[in-house]
Amino acid sequence: MRLSEFRQAVADEFGPSYGRVVTGDLVLDEFSGHTAEQALAAGEDIRGVWLALCRAADVPQSRWYGVGLPQPRQ
Repeated sequence: MRLSEFRQAVADEFGPSYGRVVTGDLVLDEFSGHTAEQALAAGEDIRGVWLALCRAADVPQSRWYGVGLPQPRQ
């Protein structure tokens, strides 16, 4: 996942305004209590941050792969 895809997935799931709030304020336990923005700035894997954000925000698993993107093969 590229950073631009992460940003688009956040905007698709939460809306552009609330998406900025979620990535900047929601603490991700999986990343030592950092927010998504802090984890990305620290160089963490973008897809890992996206999946942690989905889990923390109770996004249904069916929407973890972004709007309009095919789900990966199992």
